Formats: sequence, structure tokens, C-alpha cells
Amino acid sequence: MRGPSGSSITASVQEGGGRDAIYVATVPLRATGGPARLLASAGYSLRLWELQHFMVIVKRHEGSSSAMRAVVFDFQPCDPENIYVAIAALSRKRVPGVILKRTLNRMPKSRCWFIGLCNSDAVEVANKFNEGWDTNLIIGTHDCRHYTNGLVGELTGKDSILERLRTKGLDS
Repeated sequence: MRGPSGSSITASVQEGGGRDAIYVATVPLRATGGPARLLASAGYSLRLWELQHFMVIVKRHEGSSSAMRAVVFDFQPCDPENIYVAIAALSRKRVPGVILKRTLNRMPKSRCWFIGLCNSDAVEVANKFNEGWDTNLIIGTHDCRHYTNGLVGELTGKDSILERLRTKGLDS
């Protein structure tokens, strides 16, 4: 894993026995074809945080009875590649959103940062958090960044984690 400054993060050193490890990862925004997709791809390549999709990864501790070793949670529009959804979202109108929960076969090798440990069953905590999350998405007000900050805060007690990652890195 690499930190925001490019420094290597050794997950095995920072993860504690018996507790789930919490990570934040980014992927390119999904967009319709043509200029929108080109812009989203360029923004991701240039590491423009506003043009990236954020998600939370729970890496289960070794002794976990769960078959799921890593689970990703994210919040996005129900139909992220629909041009009408994109126009509505960019004009800061509410669009239907969805919380996704998926199992990962392996952890991402880049753009993934260890945040901390959860003292409870992180998947249960995330599921409970998701029950209360408003799924009406408004870009810039209630989107994947706000979801990531909220869920990480619930899991680790660390607030505004994306701002900390962006401005100071994880070492501060």
C-alpha cells in the first residue's frame, strides 16, 4: 500500500490482532462515454480528489469466522453512467443513490490507505450505519465523500478522514 505522499504503508505492522482493519480507496468516477469519461479518467490520473470515487474497505481480521476477508462499501448514483443522472447530479439536484456492499478477492495495490482499526465487528457497524444513511445523492453535499467520511468516523472515530488524507497524509 502507498500513502498519499507515495510512502509505503506496511499493513501487517499497523493492523492489530483480533480487530478489523479499515481502509479508504479511490477508483475513477464512472461516466458516460466521450468527453465525460475522458474528463473523469484524466481527473483520476491527475489525482484530483473531486473527480475520484471514494469507498471504504473492511479487511477482516485473521480469526474472523466470516468467509468475507475484505468487504467494500460505497455510495453512488443508482445509474452512474446515465447522462440524465450525470446532468442532474452536476447541477446539484437530488438523484437516487445506492449503497453497495461487495466482497473483494484481494486488496487494491494502489490508491488504498490504511486508516485504523475498528474495535467492534466492522461489517456489523457498517450495516447499521447504512440503515440510517439517506440514499438521495447530491454531488458536493451528500455523496461518496460524505459517506466515506461518515462511515470511517463510525468505524474508527476519525473524523474528516478525506481532508486529512488530502492535506496531510496519514502520518500526521
